[in-house]
Amino acid sequence: MPETRLDTARIRAARRMIDPIFLDTPLFRCEPLEPGLGCAVSIKLETANPVRSFKARGTEIVASLLADHGPRAVVCASAGNLGQALAWSGRGRGLDVTVVASRFATAAKLDRIRALDATLELVDGDHEMARDRAAAIARHDGIRLLEDSLDIETCEGAATIGLELVHSAPVPSFDTVLVALGGGALASGVGHVMKAVAPGVEVICVQPLGAPAMTRSWRERRVVTTDSTDTIADGVAGRRPIPAVLDDLLLVADDAVLVQEASIIAGMRMLLDHAGLVVEPSAALGIAAILEDRERFAGRHIAIIVCGSNVDVDAYRRWVDAAPDHHRL
Repeated sequence: MPETRLDTARIRAARRMIDPIFLDTPLFRCEPLEPGLGCAVSIKLETANPVRSFKARGTEIVASLLADHGPRAVVCASAGNLGQALAWSGRGRGLDVTVVASRFATAAKLDRIRALDATLELVDGDHEMARDRAAAIARHDGIRLLEDSLDIETCEGAATIGLELVHSAPVPSFDTVLVALGGGALASGVGHVMKAVAPGVEVICVQPLGAPAMTRSWRERRVVTTDSTDTIADGVAGRRPIPAVLDDLLLVADDAVLVQEASIIAGMRMLLDHAGLVVEPSAALGIAAILEDRERFAGRHIAIIVCGSNVDVDAYRRWVDAAPDHHRL
């Protein structure tokens, strides 16, 4: 087993710190998707919980540890989903939660953070500016900074998804798992478990062409930053990969691919039409990867983690109404 920062025994133990409402999410074969994709598809539905994303698996661990023996205040930067998750986990444990986000973030995500009683601070820039501001608040106030993907709890929380995937049957029926790639917590967490418990399963990370920093870094085996991002998949739109996370990803990911915006939108439309699922763009990256390379995945059994469904309804309607015919992609 490659030596990542993650620990399989600790990941198993982490399940006991996570509210069961976030565990054992549905995993099902979605046959209606398969004729259009040319492969067997199983969906791991990480939207079936109170914050509609996988992020609470990590924030539950952080909040549990802080409630036991840490500062009672915590700050994070978020594109929306981590902030909601931390607000939910902190509220239940009496923690003072501050979330820093871009004022251009999805309004529905920001509204939900406020509704969960967190303090929300907005910056006039992108997610990387929010990261800088959150770090400054933590230093000034002497409180815990939660940094997604760098803090091991976020990776090991996400890794519990991998445990559920591999323990869903005596032998996993799928041979490939497609994982949305942003900061890397989900990909490194699930990838670690696959390499430790089901090494025959191929781990493929998927990122938008308009936010390629981590994929380029993985390919070049060094941190590559970008000046900007241009994608509707706000949940994975980072510009500055974290070196320690890249090191983990290099050990557990078999491939990293970039997909076009049209394919992401087509994937969202397919998940609506054939699975009855309204998802945010990041959650459709796996479908997009298959649409762009049907030959590679033909005849295989693919597990796709549907990682979030916090989406602006008006934007969603525009996207799916404009979705191209996936058979022509």
